[in-house]
Amino acid sequence: MKRCAWCDTDDMMRAYHDEEWGVPERDSRALWEKLILDGFQAGLSWRTILARRDGFRRAFKGFDPKVIARFGEKDVARLVVDEGIIRSRSKIEATVGNAKAYLAMQAAGEDFSDFCWGYVKGKPIVTKGPRPTQTELSVTLSKALKKRGFKFVGPVIVYAWMQAVGLVNDHDASCFRHKQVGLL
Repeated sequence: MKRCAWCDTDDMMRAYHDEEWGVPERDSRALWEKLILDGFQAGLSWRTILARRDGFRRAFKGFDPKVIARFGEKDVARLVVDEGIIRSRSKIEATVGNAKAYLAMQAAGEDFSDFCWGYVKGKPIVTKGPRPTQTELSVTLSKALKKRGFKFVGPVIVYAWMQAVGLVNDHDASCFRHKQVGLL
C-alpha cells in the first residue's frame, strides 16, 4: 500500500495516518480537542503529541470544555508538572481560555462544527500539488478563532488542524487514503 511519506516513521504514525488523519470530523467537541492538541504541537513533532494523547485526555478530563473552563491556578500548577503532557504553562492556560471561548460560542448559539465546516462550505477541500504549511483560508480561520478569544491558533497550526480533521484532504494523490477519505 502506498501512503503519504510523512507517516512512514513507525507503527503509531502509520496507524494515525491510516485511521484518523484527514477523516472528516463533524463532532464539535472532537474538533475542539484536536485543535487544542495541534496548539500543543507548536514547535514539536506530531509524534510527540500523539504519544502523549492519552495523557492529555486524562489530564484535561476527557477534553470536556465545561470542566476545563473551571480550571484554576491549582489545576494549572498541577498540569505544569504532569509528565504525561507537554508542560507549557502558556499552552495550558490557553487551553483553559479556549474552553471558555468554545463555551461562549455555544452560549451564543454558534455550533463549533458548523462554524468550522462553514469555511469549506461543508465539503473538504482537495489539495492539488505540494502540501502548503498555511493557506489564505487558514489565515482567515485563524483570525476568526482569535476574534472569538482562542489562543495558539495561528495560520500554520490551523492548517495542520484542518488537515487532521479533514477540512482539507491533503493525502498524496498516490496514497491509498486519498480516495477513501474523499468519499466520506
